[in-house]
Amino acid sequence: MINLPTPRQLRYLTALAESRHFGRAALACNVTQSTLSAGIQELESLLGAALVDRTRRKTVLTPLGQAMAAKAADLLRQAEEMVLLARTQSEPLAGPLHLGVIPTVSPFLLPRVLPALRRKLPKLKLYLREDLTERLVEQLQAGKLDLLLLALPIEAAAVQTWPLFPDAFRFACRKEHPLAGRGKVALPALAQESLLLLEDGHCLRDHALDACHLPRPAKPESLAATSLHTLVQMVDNGLGVTLLPDLALDAGILRGTNVVTRPLVEPAAKNPPSRTIGLAWRAGTQRASEFKLFGEALLAAMSKQKIQKTEG
Repeated sequence: MINLPTPRQLRYLTALAESRHFGRAALACNVTQSTLSAGIQELESLLGAALVDRTRRKTVLTPLGQAMAAKAADLLRQAEEMVLLARTQSEPLAGPLHLGVIPTVSPFLLPRVLPALRRKLPKLKLYLREDLTERLVEQLQAGKLDLLLLALPIEAAAVQTWPLFPDAFRFACRKEHPLAGRGKVALPALAQESLLLLEDGHCLRDHALDACHLPRPAKPESLAATSLHTLVQMVDNGLGVTLLPDLALDAGILRGTNVVTRPLVEPAAKNPPSRTIGLAWRAGTQRASEFKLFGEALLAAMSKQKIQKTEG
């Protein structure tokens, strides 16, 4: 019978792979450096191969060590999912959930729905991480996040997505802008305008350009914003026009400004240009049904918030 590595040894290896330093890895595992070093040596003896290159001043994993660390992370993640799956059979959405959210969604949606979610799911411990799509997907694939709330579509290996709702784009400009006098703004009119966008790396930028069938700039713009709030201030200062999602508008992002919005229309399309907000999780996870329950709870909280807003 083959002797197998212990979860403790696997945890030591993954911590060392992440930190590239014995001291920091030991701290992350809450053990002494000598204990962690001994655990790595035990694992190397068990496998009959070197996992760490100890001939250099820096801690460097051998190619085999890197491959073993990746497999160790997968095994630990699967073991954790076994425990969570057993727990959710008796009580779904109870316990920790690490959720990553993009910055063009998080500040505009979460403050409005989290109170209702906490009331509906009192045993859910929600840990939030806000970041750009690319980095969130990397953390999801690495097992550092359980679930993502972001704009679809995304291109990512071994990731499953589930759409929740459309988020329409609207044309935004100052009150005195010529297009502000129109009831609707046709997409061809945007070609003649100084269109301000979020800087490269924000998925909203690409989704807005794709939804409105606009070409990507041949070179980086001299004026690009780091957030939707900055984008609104640039428009308010007369630097150009922009496209804003309904989520941000419903949250009051234009409050206190001279910026107005108008619906966007495309003659050949039935629906206005929009992005799709949805969830993403690792393909093959045993928690997919639980994540869908979270999505349904999120939609219910949004619906309740809109009803309260209308009645108020």
